[in-house]
Amino acid sequence: MMVVRWLPWIAAVCCMVFSGCTIGPRALENSRPRYNEAIKKTTEEQLLLNIVRLRYTDTPSSLAVTSIAAQHELVKNLKLVPFFSASQNSMPGPFSALLPQAELNAADRPTYSLTPQDDQDFTKRLFTPIPLEGILYLSKTTWPTATVFRLWLENLNWVSNAETASGPTPRMPPDYADFLTGMDAFQRLQDRKVVAFVSEERDEKAGEGLPTAQMSGSSLVEAAKAGFEFRKHDKKDAWTLFKKKHVAQLRIRPDALKDPDLLTFCGIFRLKPGETSYELTSDKEDPFLTGAPKGGLVKLDLEPRSLLQVLFYLSHAVQVPPEHARSGLAPLTLEPDGRVFAWDQVLRGLFKVCSARGHRPPAHAYVAVRYHDHWYYIDQRDRDSKATFSLVLAMTRIELSGKMGASTPVLTLPLGGR
Repeated sequence: MMVVRWLPWIAAVCCMVFSGCTIGPRALENSRPRYNEAIKKTTEEQLLLNIVRLRYTDTPSSLAVTSIAAQHELVKNLKLVPFFSASQNSMPGPFSALLPQAELNAADRPTYSLTPQDDQDFTKRLFTPIPLEGILYLSKTTWPTATVFRLWLENLNWVSNAETASGPTPRMPPDYADFLTGMDAFQRLQDRKVVAFVSEERDEKAGEGLPTAQMSGSSLVEAAKAGFEFRKHDKKDAWTLFKKKHVAQLRIRPDALKDPDLLTFCGIFRLKPGETSYELTSDKEDPFLTGAPKGGLVKLDLEPRSLLQVLFYLSHAVQVPPEHARSGLAPLTLEPDGRVFAWDQVLRGLFKVCSARGHRPPAHAYVAVRYHDHWYYIDQRDRDSKATFSLVLAMTRIELSGKMGASTPVLTLPLGGR
């Protein structure tokens, strides 16, 4: 009978002992999704907060979560405490019964390391325009080229894409209408597969006139290592040095040269109509197109933006509360007649940040931050804004990723157990 009485306690002890071997996997299953969601949420909030700060001409700032150390602890105790009784019917011996006591304590003590992103290298990347190759890479993904160009181009063949919007709020409206019309036409062309970006390999002469007597096998090998190639001249006893060069081009489908959208695109961006390809360059054309051919350009010259310029551009989509506009807290852009310029004309179908009062963010907010006693948020139902925000967030990670310097301060925060 004594054995039967103790069976439940024996089973409980076994469960406690053998459950310890699964605490590690269970802790990982429970904690990893929560940490993942927390990092995602705070990263999105930090980007939106910096966009809102720029709208108020405030300084942006960022912290990088460089490490998370999660420490899980499980403490188990089992005791048998003697129970003493003065009753005459108690069992013989110094005590009348054994009272089992079980104790189970669990603790989670995470430690976060935060690194301020304000060193020289970080600032340089923030101000460095994206290269032409990066813009073309984005345009070849599933993102609409019109979206990529509207975000990352200052101008195309010196047709302005709201260039004054790439900094603090300007006093006068930007020049943007022609660029948007051209981009709308281009996107329709791309959707109908009339145009495509390609990369063509060409041989570029890097040197010539090297006599055969001065050539050697080691010269050929060293040239090949550096990406060059020596070729013997057909008629001269000499060698010419060439280098492979990849040239980006916009190709036009030959049977669509009279397409109305193509003619609109060529007219707005000063291109020579009737061409089946246009070479893409970056910052090569003269701002005033001095010496440009009368029939039109045969190149598309792109002036890219930096990440900071992109964030300034998006900051004009922040809808500020009327009281902030009246008080001058949020600067305004005015039309020549004194009316407030509506920035949604520039950023239509691209990005929009709403504002609201209250103790909590709106229920339909996709991501929200509190600033100047208001909530600023992207609407969960605004598909275009969410897509643009996702693209900029991804590019922020790419553009600003890099190893922190040894002198960069790191803030490590041990959080209390729970």
